[in-house]
Amino acid sequence: LKESKRAVNSLRDIVDDDDDDLERVSWSGEPVGSISWSIKETASSSTSSLEGRESSLQKSSSSTAFPKQVSPYFLSNLFKGRNKLPSFQSLSDALSDTGVKNYAPELRRPKAEYKDYSSDWSPKDTVRRMQRGKVCSLERFRSLQDKLMLLDEAVAGHDGNVITAVLIFLKRTLRREILFRELEVRQVALCHLIHFLKETGEQKLLLDLLRFLDRTEELALSQYREHLNIQDVEKRREFLKGCIGLPFSAEDTSHIQDHYTLLERQIIIEANDRHLETAGQSEIFRKYPRKASILNMPLVTTLFYSCFYHYTEAEGMFSSPTNLKKTFKIPDKQYVLTALAARAKLRAWDDVDALFTTKNWLGYTKKKAPIGFHRVVDILQRNSAPVQVLQEYVRLVEDVETRLNLATKYKCHDVVIETYRDLKDRIQLTAYKCKVERGSAEEEKINSILNNT
Repeated sequence: LKESKRAVNSLRDIVDDDDDDLERVSWSGEPVGSISWSIKETASSSTSSLEGRESSLQKSSSSTAFPKQVSPYFLSNLFKGRNKLPSFQSLSDALSDTGVKNYAPELRRPKAEYKDYSSDWSPKDTVRRMQRGKVCSLERFRSLQDKLMLLDEAVAGHDGNVITAVLIFLKRTLRREILFRELEVRQVALCHLIHFLKETGEQKLLLDLLRFLDRTEELALSQYREHLNIQDVEKRREFLKGCIGLPFSAEDTSHIQDHYTLLERQIIIEANDRHLETAGQSEIFRKYPRKASILNMPLVTTLFYSCFYHYTEAEGMFSSPTNLKKTFKIPDKQYVLTALAARAKLRAWDDVDALFTTKNWLGYTKKKAPIGFHRVVDILQRNSAPVQVLQEYVRLVEDVETRLNLATKYKCHDVVIETYRDLKDRIQLTAYKCKVERGSAEEEKINSILNNT
């Protein structure tokens, strides 16, 4: 009624001034715009049938015409909801339009424009439309059966985005117990939800789900990951200590124990080294200042740090490399690679030599490398080792072709000459003579070998 009255009153702002003296009446004789007219008009529009409207239109067409030329602004035009003003149209022509409603229009957009959102789509049709990227409202699926049918259709469609969207809707509209129970028999959807919770960081819901599924090891690992969010090192150490008792597998339990032990060692080493560096009591810290803290670093990084700053310490010290190797059962290859990189960076060639020197039970010494001497040569060359040091380890490469390639690449002339001599290859030795400097010791050595019958 309010909308009808407001629409009628707005005519005064639209019509011409010449029409102000014209009294407008309805077909029943009631003044247009009165409350009684509005009530009757609304009631008749909602209850009258199509035949009734047609008969009333026929009667109105035979009625007496207005005594004055009718303005192009008709009540019928207004109640048809027309936005554009017609050029000229008679009242009988306007009322004879049977396809137009004779009551005030809705102010919202036509329902046809909302068909993508509000139509009664089945779960299968809804999933298909979501796969095509169209917006679909899932709120109409209210019963548990409809929601599960929607989820099953999403899984059958093999579209991860649609499955995740439906799971978010179910997570919001279902109780946890019901959701967990139904997902337990739908493994594909369950895996999607677990991955989604991990990505979004909803740790509490994830733990509840794993606890409901009785996945103890996965539950323990999810709780263990929480240490990544703890910045304070002391709080992280206490948290890791509490994680040791969680139901991990045997292998994971040893890793958790090592993680806790390593962080505990790092705290001790960091406090001691910071004091030495501040006091200036250690020469190596004065010569090579620390660039970063050792806290929360991996085991290999900690071993490199120890080999760099604490290589000569006794095994009983927490910062000793041999102590770390024994405590964490570091393999020989990993230990040798890390120690070699640290000592070569410091250009401590004597320590490098001692690293590969071994004694047999008769007291004889020889060099042995668990990583292969060709890798030793590469590491030494990257750390700018002198040619004399490189030649010593190139000679120890067993494969002849590899030895020649390394010697040629790093210009270890003596090794190349000795290898060709042992192979008795005069042609290659003569060709290599052109690659050394004229009058050098290497050229004289080649000439001496070639002249030896």
